[in-house]
Formats: sequence, C-alpha cells, structure tokens
Amino acid sequence: METQPAPQTAPDDQLTRDVVDLMAGLVAIFHREYEEAAAARSLTGAQAKVLALLRRGPLPMRQIAQTLSCEPSNITGIVDRLEGRGFVTREADPQDRRVKLVAATEAGQAATAELRESLNFAREPLAALDPAERETLRDLLRRMLQHAQA
Repeated sequence: METQPAPQTAPDDQLTRDVVDLMAGLVAIFHREYEEAAAARSLTGAQAKVLALLRRGPLPMRQIAQTLSCEPSNITGIVDRLEGRGFVTREADPQDRRVKLVAATEAGQAATAELRESLNFAREPLAALDPAERETLRDLLRRMLQHAQA
C-alpha cells in the first residue's frame, strides 16, 4: 500500500513573515516601475500586461481575461485601444471560428521589447548577487511558482 505524503502546511514563523514582506516590497517596486515604463510609452499598465502576455503567441481573449483576473468586457476595451494603435490584431481561431485570438503585431512586439528592456527594477539589485546566487534564486522562485500553480 502506498502512503501519501502529509500535506505541507505553510510555515508561520518570523523568517517566513520576513520573506513575505521582502517579496511584497519587491513586487511593489516592480509594479511602480512597470506602470511608469508603460506610461512613458503612452500605455496603461493593463495594455502593457496584455502585450507582455502575447509575447509567446496569440491568445484567446477569454484566456487573457482569466490570466489578468478581469472581466472579458474589460479586455475587449483594452484590445480595442491596442488594435487602434496597431499593436495587436484579432483573428478567428482556426480550431473554433467563434473564438477570437489576439496577436501582437510587429509594432506591438517592438513596444513590448522596448518596455521590457527599460525595466531596471531587477537588474540593479540582481547585480549585487554573483551568478551562482542568481541561479539559486531563479531555481527557488521557479520551484515556488510551480508549487503555487499545482
């Protein structure tokens, strides 16, 4: 008979609270810089986030809404404005013509790359870590994300 491992409970100690507070501080800095970088390119934060999601390829509007935790009608307005600027196109999904896929145009991809390149938030603090420390940090963050998404 196989035994299941006992479910892990989230630790509630001072070290964990310190880590959570530090992560919250980093997230706040990232959001502030991201919003400023988006605004410098006449984009809202939401528009920039949609463009960032499209880096990996076209996505259904419903999936964009779910990923950003907002209503599909909000995504429609965001996509309308991005489309008006030539940053995205909408196309029918070849698998289901009722579904609209949003794809970044070359201009949208360039805007995303430029915005991403302008974000110094992590570069400067990460420079304080040597390559081995950055690798360890990456691996730990990846493991935390995988656990959170399981």
